[in-house]
Amino acid sequence: MTYLTERQRDVLRFIRARLDVAGVAPTLQEIADAFGFRSTASAQKHVAHLERKGFLERRKHQKRGLVLAGHGAASGAELPLFGVVAAGSPIESIPDEERVFVPSSFLRSGEHFVLRVRGDSMIDDGVHDGDLVVVQQAHAAKDGEMVVALVAGEVTLKRIYREGASRVRLQPANPALAPLLVPARELQVQGVVVGLLRRY
Repeated sequence: MTYLTERQRDVLRFIRARLDVAGVAPTLQEIADAFGFRSTASAQKHVAHLERKGFLERRKHQKRGLVLAGHGAASGAELPLFGVVAAGSPIESIPDEERVFVPSSFLRSGEHFVLRVRGDSMIDDGVHDGDLVVVQQAHAAKDGEMVVALVAGEVTLKRIYREGASRVRLQPANPALAPLLVPARELQVQGVVVGLLRRY
């Protein structure tokens, strides 16, 4: 819903730049020309996605009626997509060159990154295979928070609960799966999940 493809980010940047410089948005033909689209239909498709995702608004009956949707709606940050995190058994996180635009409303203080989810252990929390999670870097978390945790050199996505001073329970959100019980000394919190991005 708020996930932008690379081309959508480029179109949004182009529209924002034209608004900054000229005070008016480019026409669909100008967008098509700038990106080498064969017709304005392709430009319209990208603009429609940006409108649906809340980054642009259209003033009716105006040829150059596109405006940014509020002061904060189109602001945000491009975060690194670090790899894949398992919402099942742990899986290695592999660095990736891709970057993902994340709206500022998702972000808290400090550094953030994005991971792609693989598996279905968190489906009851609305996190599905292929989703992107926005993670605030942190080395500690409160009981019940969804965390990215490093266990035996691999990362996993679960809710964290401390069971005494020496053991941690990593709880899936899928009744078909058992929790992971890990000695506290063998677990390292890498971040807390603060947002979810999904492509449709």
